[in-house]
Amino acid sequence: MQGHFMKFSITRTLAASLVFLSLLPGDAMADHAVAQFGQPKYPADFQHFDYADPNAPRGGQLTLAVTSQNSSFDKFNPFSLKGKAAPGLVELMFETLTIYSLDEINTQYGLLADDIRVAPDFKSVTFHINPKARFSNGDAVTARDVKYSFTTLTNPKGNPRFKSYFSEIDSATVLDPQTIRFDFKRKGRDLSFIAGSLPVFSPKWGVDADGKKVLFGKIGLQEPVATGPYLIEKANSGSGITYRYNPEYWAKDIAVRRGSYNFDHVIFKLYKDKDTQVSALRAGDFDFVSDPQMRYWCCQYIGKRFDNGELIKEVIPHKNPPAINGYAVNLRHARFQDIRVRKALNYAMDFEWMNQKIFANEFIRPQSYFSNTPLAARGLPSEAELRLLEPYRAELPPEVFGPMFIQPTTKSPSSLRANLTRALELFAEAGWHNRDGVLRNDKGEPFVMEVSVSRAPSPFMDAIYLNLEKLGIVLKKRVSDGPTGRSLMKNFKYDYTSISLRENRMQGAELWRNFNSRDADVPGSENVIGVKSRAVDDLIQKVLDADSQESLEVAAHALDRVLIHSHYLTPWRYLVNHYIIYNQRLHRSPNLPMYYGPQEWVLAYWWDGTLKDGKTVKNGVTGKTARLTAD
Repeated sequence: MQGHFMKFSITRTLAASLVFLSLLPGDAMADHAVAQFGQPKYPADFQHFDYADPNAPRGGQLTLAVTSQNSSFDKFNPFSLKGKAAPGLVELMFETLTIYSLDEINTQYGLLADDIRVAPDFKSVTFHINPKARFSNGDAVTARDVKYSFTTLTNPKGNPRFKSYFSEIDSATVLDPQTIRFDFKRKGRDLSFIAGSLPVFSPKWGVDADGKKVLFGKIGLQEPVATGPYLIEKANSGSGITYRYNPEYWAKDIAVRRGSYNFDHVIFKLYKDKDTQVSALRAGDFDFVSDPQMRYWCCQYIGKRFDNGELIKEVIPHKNPPAINGYAVNLRHARFQDIRVRKALNYAMDFEWMNQKIFANEFIRPQSYFSNTPLAARGLPSEAELRLLEPYRAELPPEVFGPMFIQPTTKSPSSLRANLTRALELFAEAGWHNRDGVLRNDKGEPFVMEVSVSRAPSPFMDAIYLNLEKLGIVLKKRVSDGPTGRSLMKNFKYDYTSISLRENRMQGAELWRNFNSRDADVPGSENVIGVKSRAVDDLIQKVLDADSQESLEVAAHALDRVLIHSHYLTPWRYLVNHYIIYNQRLHRSPNLPMYYGPQEWVLAYWWDGTLKDGKTVKNGVTGKTARLTAD
């Protein structure tokens, strides 16, 4: 879940504070923010985030685009399982207890909460709700509303995505009207961040005019009763939705909101396909888009509005820890349980050719499950890493205890021919030999691999398939639509598929969801690959239990070596820049955040530069791309 941003205001009387403190366990310290390690960057009395401009003018409008195959929506509930929610609801209408700052890797500040108290053993966290917090109907936000939101989202009949996300929270206990405690199933520094990411909404959402309550999963076009800065002004399920800024927004003067959400109106327009959306941008129909697809970036975003400077293209750096993605096989099938087979498939990918020919050399190939962070393993393991790895030596590939694996490359002096030769050697070691152009085992059975494909052509997948066929693999292509593909994956009915983990600042929890042994044979679980490894389980747990940056890095390095050398997936690509196009009238602070999504950034911290005041970025770009660099 994405959070929103606000500062704590701790203004209660001493007596009230003493009552609050007496309800809380141990020697936990209440604070305005929580950092995973160390201290928060911003003190309790800070006035605004550095990347926000407190003098930004309010007014004007921002128009964004959404590409949708259905080109419609049928509900205002982004949390229910069935139906399609209107765009912008989570970002503009719903708020969480705490939010991440965008210039610290793992620090949350309060939004609906004005105090955070993490237990010394990290088995619980207690939040005090800001007495200023109000729902859009004017009701005060209480601890009971928070518990209601938690119970609703984790209902067994609800959306499994949220049940899974909050699965390690054991219970929520209302301590007084403004105070709630979350108890966890395990101790962990990451769990207070998960609890703080809980979106809060009113029990009155879904109550009809006659007072009858609609089941949460059945809430359709009833406007949310939530705490965010915007309200729905109008909506057309076939064309888009318009939000208007709430002049009674409760947090407009709080530090973490100062300089944010500056547009009077935010409009989302729906487009049926990407090409229509691109044409609409060139025609001036909307104001901002982020697009990392290089074939569009280089060659489709052109025309008079780019030439005269009305539309500006910029490449902007970020430091987001990229989520690992790539191509994986189903370990439940016997032929993929041989590590040599999985490694051979890796050698069949010609990343450099695809990056040059299709992606304008903008992508980087991951060498780690923790790319772009200090958690990535490099070179030989340290003594501390070896101590963690040694108990599992008999279960692990021997390469884990040597140099970190470097992904195959076709850059000289290497070549695709050499890599395919190495792949055939690995297949031969595993008992598969190329006979008359087909890989066969000793029984003469061909190596058959089914791949799911969409009806739309995919130039980079075609390049991967071509190399696999060169090795003698018999590919069976199954054409399927989105729902069919999801059903097959849910029941693990696949051979070879693309995998992309969710981006997460605390990657341990995400890795646990995708690689823990307990879920390997549970249909619908996120362990799609089918990994069953005691070493992986234990090392992920050590990442989760780390009590210092040093111990976190040691555990992550050891885990990284195991995952990479096990070749569970063939790593694919990541970016260290955002590729944005925007109307020249949009302005922003010159201070860039570091950890952020481009759309959340423009929604929260940009403004209409045709209005007076505000410090603007003057980049002077006309008819070409600007590329900013990080400090």
